[in-house]
Amino acid sequence: MRRLLGLLRKTPAGDAAAPDAVRVLMVCMGNICRSPMAEGVLRARLQQAGLHTRVLVDSAGTHGYHTGEAPDPRAIRAAAQRSVDLASLRARPVQPEDFSRFHWLLAMDQANLDWLQSRLPEGAQPRLGLIMEYARRHAGVREVPDPYYGAAAGFEHVLDLVEDACDGLVARLSSERPAIPPEPQGRLKQST
Repeated sequence: MRRLLGLLRKTPAGDAAAPDAVRVLMVCMGNICRSPMAEGVLRARLQQAGLHTRVLVDSAGTHGYHTGEAPDPRAIRAAAQRSVDLASLRARPVQPEDFSRFHWLLAMDQANLDWLQSRLPEGAQPRLGLIMEYARRHAGVREVPDPYYGAAAGFEHVLDLVEDACDGLVARLSSERPAIPPEPQGRLKQST
């Protein structure tokens, strides 16, 4: 099953990550709306910043309701209007090894962060937090609301929040790694 999930996930062509890349996992409940939008936006922002081979991004859900499914068509449509492609992504649940494989696990809301914290294996040291901690223009907003049961406008709102948070996260990742050249020329030290 894990091998199948790995095959379903796709890194964009030409974006082979460095072996010591920083790894970021975006997390929501079902992995078909918020977390894949956050994954897609962060990938696009990292590409623009020239950090796409230095930071590996994935997304997962705290529940496996939609395992193997593409993101919600409304999410795909809204993201595509902002030049972010989600069509190749497939939902998967958070796996125990994600806590050791990823340096950052960023939840879309407090309930999913609590779920992650309750399953954090002893000795694991990823950074757990809310994605909105990195927002600048929406500084008072703590959570990304789930748009699944609402209208298409909810997906636009999610993208507004996620874009803001991803811009802040890219700035944070850049500041923590000031020696990162814009092109893949050197090796990075692995951070935790």
